[in-house]
Amino acid sequence: MIAPLLRSGLNLWRSLSAALDGARPLAALCARAYLAQVFFLSGLTKLRDWETTLLLFTEEYSVPLLSPELAAILATAGELVLPVLLLLGVAGRFAALGLSVVNGVAVISLSEIAPAALQQHITWGVLLAALALYGVGRWSLDCTWIKPTLDRWMRQQSDPRASLN
Repeated sequence: MIAPLLRSGLNLWRSLSAALDGARPLAALCARAYLAQVFFLSGLTKLRDWETTLLLFTEEYSVPLLSPELAAILATAGELVLPVLLLLGVAGRFAALGLSVVNGVAVISLSEIAPAALQQHITWGVLLAALALYGVGRWSLDCTWIKPTLDRWMRQQSDPRASLN
């Protein structure tokens, strides 16, 4: 009596696990799209009103070790380039780590941050950490094009006869 019930429960669990495993690429793509939008729009805002951006980096944000002008340029460049890489999944882990730095510096450079804003930064940080640790998923250029191309090239380098076949 208990064995069939356990078997049914185990089969149900296996089905659920398989469905969740199948959803990983979509979940990674959704996280990448969400984060790319957040950071890219922030970069566009900085670029649209550069004088205000420089003023904020001079008066409000205290980025350690960098001049306000250099901090503004690096933050804006990071928020415009890294989200595109992340969304496409090109050097995805690098992009996730780079945006983690941008996110972390944003939090530490503000003298006061509202609790809701801090919670947003924590959410972004957790999503970025997951993408950096687990990868950006199968639905990325890293996985579908770059890695296979590099693997093929590495095989050809290790066995030059392989390119003749």
